[in-house]
Amino acid sequence: MPFNGFLRSAIALAPSRFWWLIGGVVALLLVASAIGAALARRRPGPVVENLNARIRAWWAMAAVLLVCFLAGKVATLVLYALLSFLALREFLTLTPTRRGDHLALCLCFYVAIPLQYWLIGIGWYGLFVMCIPVYGFLLLPAVAALQGDTDRFLERTTKVQWGLMLTVYCLSHAPALMLLDIPGYEGQNLLLLFYLLLVVQLSDVLQYVFGKLFGRRLLAPQVSPSKTVEGLVGGGLAATAVGAALWWATPFSPWQSAALSALIVLCGFLGGLALSAVKRSLGAKDWGEMIEGHGGVLDRLDSVVFAAPVFFHVVRYGFQ
Repeated sequence: MPFNGFLRSAIALAPSRFWWLIGGVVALLLVASAIGAALARRRPGPVVENLNARIRAWWAMAAVLLVCFLAGKVATLVLYALLSFLALREFLTLTPTRRGDHLALCLCFYVAIPLQYWLIGIGWYGLFVMCIPVYGFLLLPAVAALQGDTDRFLERTTKVQWGLMLTVYCLSHAPALMLLDIPGYEGQNLLLLFYLLLVVQLSDVLQYVFGKLFGRRLLAPQVSPSKTVEGLVGGGLAATAVGAALWWATPFSPWQSAALSALIVLCGFLGGLALSAVKRSLGAKDWGEMIEGHGGVLDRLDSVVFAAPVFFHVVRYGFQ
């Protein structure tokens, strides 16, 4: 079906499933808020304060996402374009550039971002998957070279290209899920996007909780001191179980849903770990301070940028 109006069609075709998912998220946040309030009274401290800050931020983020989903495709694409803009700004703020990079950066922010999301909006799959990794990859260093600044040219170009790939190209695969034409699942792709975000973010939260409760063995202490074996295994298995239980909201069987959830969890973990390594190499704890308790926008999206393109292409080539 045409991309235009797909969100309202999705809700019209599967109203009960959509609102059951929304109700489940609200219930989880209510439970989390109650637990956070109880812990604040009984065991006050910095860990509990951080947990409650994260919960408050989750309420705000969930509300923004819901409003955009219900508002339609333009609002959803604008939201993701804004997230890409903010995430790219955070990435480049921590990876200093020079005057000779300014024209290339303008192309990233004011051409690549709107073009990428416009291609999704009109459903041009072929150019959407090629534009940044092929044309952008070749154009950006050529534009920077024209400025005549060769000091650390390869290092500077690599930073700009990798930042663009992560924050724009990879992230854009999340709303691009709504382009997929899956037999028997027409008009319901909104639920796929919801499924991806829910599993990714639940995995992050549950790994954090399991790590704080049971964490003993650090996975990569020099990269991310908070990531533990117990957190990854316990939180990952719990998020995979939730994803498997949500098979009824997807075009997958229970076993397929479990396998894809495990894949999302693994990719999200690797994304968080890789971007933590980048932060540590730059001497930073967080990418920014925009979201209370979470850090910056990219701190909240580091798992999504790795999981979204993998999930998108597995679903596209496995279910069409």
